[in-house]
Amino acid sequence: MSHIHWYPGHIAKAQKQLKEKLNLVDVIIELLDARIPYSSWYKNTAELCPNKPRLILMNKTDVADSKYTKLWADFLHKKTNCKVIPTNLLNKNDTNIIISEVVNLSKEIMQKRTEKGLLPRPTRTMVIGMPNVGKSSTINRLVKRAKTKTGAKAGVTRQQQWVRINEKIELLDTPGIIPTIQDDQFQALKLACVNSIGENAYDSEYVANGLIEILLKYYNKEIRKYYGFLENEEINLNSIALKKNWILKNSIPDIKRASLILLSTFRDGKIGNFTLERIEEYDNV
Repeated sequence: MSHIHWYPGHIAKAQKQLKEKLNLVDVIIELLDARIPYSSWYKNTAELCPNKPRLILMNKTDVADSKYTKLWADFLHKKTNCKVIPTNLLNKNDTNIIISEVVNLSKEIMQKRTEKGLLPRPTRTMVIGMPNVGKSSTINRLVKRAKTKTGAKAGVTRQQQWVRINEKIELLDTPGIIPTIQDDQFQALKLACVNSIGENAYDSEYVANGLIEILLKYYNKEIRKYYGFLENEEINLNSIALKKNWILKNSIPDIKRASLILLSTFRDGKIGNFTLERIEEYDNV
């Protein structure tokens, strides 16, 4: 399998479910992966639910290259006109910032409700994003501040519960999953690198080979140092397996093991804090 597979039926269903949830909220919290800000950014969010303010969180900055995080945040703000906050689950201080921004974004909506003679109520928000960008963890972090669930609202299935974060905010306790539509196989490969695509959709050796190419392009010294390769030595799954002594019968390098461990160590930030995309690649998009 030399490319990433997509399932249009699943994608269409996921889009429908996401739109239904988005219709229930006032403010959207959208998560991206700071290691691949462009590829994990869903370009159609505004079309799915127009005229709703969004707060964009560039998550997992603790395993991304800090030199590029601020640059990407500025780029995304320019492209979306949304507030963009770099965040990670290790930093508890940004929780207050997120909550404050949601309240700020909802001021106009709440004012319009008052002008229509509607009773005041907390701002309703939800967390959305592609798989494995940290949606559930972000929800859990926000919910830790909450004491009680407020129950199902009219028109909401019983499985969807609203949690009162404070007197001004209610959060839908189930995340909105953005379908990973990608016609661009290179963007798809990067999503697979950060585990944002199900393993059944790709071959680990194909993705690991692609990751090696990207790391050699942007982080040549770092990957060579991590695996102990000299400047003139070729780096590929075969040479990594030999270097690590991951050998099968008959002295055959264990390519599968090398690919799986490479992807795992990259995702955990053990090789280094890397960002796989550069703004100049997308500046004219």
